[in-house]
Amino acid sequence: MRAHWLLLSVSGALLLAAAFAAEARGPWRASEENTRGWQFMTPEERVEHQARVRSFKTLDACRAYQQEHHDLMAQRAQARGAAMPSGGRDICAHLKPAN
Repeated sequence: MRAHWLLLSVSGALLLAAAFAAEARGPWRASEENTRGWQFMTPEERVEHQARVRSFKTLDACRAYQQEHHDLMAQRAQARGAAMPSGGRDICAHLKPAN
């Protein structure tokens, strides 16, 4: 009986750990290399940004947020007299219809 309980406990812990690991990976992870304006965001904003990008279900909603985010980061860059980096990954690409 004790071995059965131990096996169930270990199995449950492994399943829980796997679920959290899958959630943490997600489809996209924000970083300095792929997020325009990263240097102008607080750590809390970075976490929120990543969560929002992961939550979009439609390309239009993602594009609207992307434009809003880029505009805000451009304002912050200008206020600091810094240049806004260009390029980067298309955070909405995963929502484009397959051809």
